Amino acid sequence: MRGEVLRVFIAIEVKDQGVSRNLIRIRDLIASSGVDVKPVEDENIHLTLRFIGEVPVGVVEEVCNVLANLKHSRFEMRVKGVGVFPTIHRPRVVWAGVAEGSSELIELHNMVERELHRLRIPADREEFIPHITLLRVKSGKGVDKLVKLIEEFKDADFGSTPVERIVLKKSTLTPRGPIYTDMCYKALD
Repeated sequence: MRGEVLRVFIAIEVKDQGVSRNLIRIRDLIASSGVDVKPVEDENIHLTLRFIGEVPVGVVEEVCNVLANLKHSRFEMRVKGVGVFPTIHRPRVVWAGVAEGSSELIELHNMVERELHRLRIPADREEFIPHITLLRVKSGKGVDKLVKLIEEFKDADFGSTPVERIVLKKSTLTPRGPIYTDMCYKALD
């Protein structure tokens, strides 16, 4: 369709099933604690390398070309720790952190950022901090419980997962939550 616009982002998938199970277990513990949150769906748990937003289909094709030409080695990502953005007193997002592999993720993000700049895609407004979103906080209800849980899980070790490819995903927003569709990917060397 001429003029069609797609909502897209570049992601790193969690390939290790043990890491996924650990993330889901902690997410579910927090979600069932009485805190007013919306959990990320099992199939949507990932690390966003770069949110792009709504762009024309032609730009999506150009981003796929950029990804195809990226050169980066595979590496391991150790997922460790739980925290919140922006602050513990006003949480909006509950996330799992990256202990090992974060420098490689930052390097990949910077490579992607440079190439997107060439495509005239506006720079990321936020500093890139490698993390995996687990839940979105809907209100202040139960925040005192959330503070205790974050303290309890701040050093949780979810395990290591290989980073073997980066994926451009389309996000279709629905009342039940977003549906992600792979548009293209780049296998790392």
